[in-house]
Amino acid sequence: MTAARATLAAADDFAGWRDHARAFLAAGIAPEGVVWDVAGGDAPDLFGIGAMAGPTAPADGEAIRVPRDLLGLLRDALMHSAPHRFALAYRLLWRLRAAPHLHRDPSDPDMIALHGLAKAVRRDIHKMHAFVRFRKIGVVDGREQFAAWFEPDHHIARATAGFFRDRFAGMDWLIVTPEASIAWDGVALREGPGGSRDDVPAEDAVEAEWQAYYASIFNPARLKINMMKREMPVRYWRNLPEAPLIAGLIGDAGRRVGAMVEGGTRSEERLAEIPVAERRFDNLDRLYAALDAEDAPPSPGFSRRVVFGEGPSSAPLMLVGEQPGDQEDEAGRPFVGPAGQLLDQCLAEAGLARDGIFLTNAVKRFKFTERGRRRIHQTPTTGDISHYRWWLAEEVRLVAPKIVVALGATALHALSGRKQALGPVRGAALPWGGRLLLPTVHPSFLLRLPDEQGRAIERGRFVRELRRAVAAI
Repeated sequence: MTAARATLAAADDFAGWRDHARAFLAAGIAPEGVVWDVAGGDAPDLFGIGAMAGPTAPADGEAIRVPRDLLGLLRDALMHSAPHRFALAYRLLWRLRAAPHLHRDPSDPDMIALHGLAKAVRRDIHKMHAFVRFRKIGVVDGREQFAAWFEPDHHIARATAGFFRDRFAGMDWLIVTPEASIAWDGVALREGPGGSRDDVPAEDAVEAEWQAYYASIFNPARLKINMMKREMPVRYWRNLPEAPLIAGLIGDAGRRVGAMVEGGTRSEERLAEIPVAERRFDNLDRLYAALDAEDAPPSPGFSRRVVFGEGPSSAPLMLVGEQPGDQEDEAGRPFVGPAGQLLDQCLAEAGLARDGIFLTNAVKRFKFTERGRRRIHQTPTTGDISHYRWWLAEEVRLVAPKIVVALGATALHALSGRKQALGPVRGAALPWGGRLLLPTVHPSFLLRLPDEQGRAIERGRFVRELRRAVAAI
């Protein structure tokens, strides 16, 4: 006979489930004595859910401490759409009283099931981050208005709201899902009832430009259809503005690869692996305006700000770093943080003035993870580097330096088109695209060295390599 019933305020009501579970455990109610359900009626208020009242616990009820890692796993898993998720989670807590280390048992069937639910939810969140496409619907009080439609598999609308708020804080937007809608007006997040695809315009004024850009960066030589469909499932294609192009690009891939092979040139005479867009910009200002307007971060964890290159538009020497850091992101300028200050000192020792050099980064945004109030640098992935490689190639073409210095392995990867060890080529002036490429370390490498003697040795070598670049010019 059922001893207790828990009715949660919403399908993702973790707080309500937690409060009920605590009270049921304290009252000694076994998992088979609990029925879990979700309140029906109007759409839930995803940003104002209060704690659900559980049964009154006896004064001598048994308390239970839930390990932090298990709590995070439960929070993710309970956003799944599986009806049994609440019962599974409560059963685990019930068993945890007798087996405190249960959550560390990789062979336990309940833990296997919980990990499976959490993994599916995290993947769904990643897909929503990647495949939401905003359509411009107007301008109100000087702020652009955008809307998007998305169909998640699980109850993740609330969980993704903060990501989109932080990523697109400068515009007003609405994301409609079948279950709920979330909106940002520059001040607060708001929630409303779900809707349908018809609530969002099918296209907007910049659709054609986005399609042209997508076609230009589509690399037929790297086409792997099965992997593409796994990372970008076909069910999402109908919501993507580039979707009408995909079938044609796939069908034409073989011919384009053949043409690339037939007309191939020596690797040092081109930016290897860099897709060549049909359009060309005639100055850096227009290039950066397009980058700022069109770019979307290639993966989670990036800052909202794009940091452009800086320096004379016809500088004979270009220095390419990895990505902006925290201070560069705040200032909107490259190389102004600790590594940039050290670079300025080394440049001066090498007889170079910063204002005569063009400084930029391979990746145009700061990638980080948050730890308290700090933003900790994260190394860009191969996909991140590839995402910005065409824009970097355009910078090189427009500035037309005589020599490009790659500061670190990420910059070398972006410029050469392949991942390779920095050590074997460090300090060598290599023929490359009608100019010279000189790979060396990033100044941040010098800051990380633990002992003073090592720093002095590597700094001297770095300065000599900068002088070598001057001599090459």
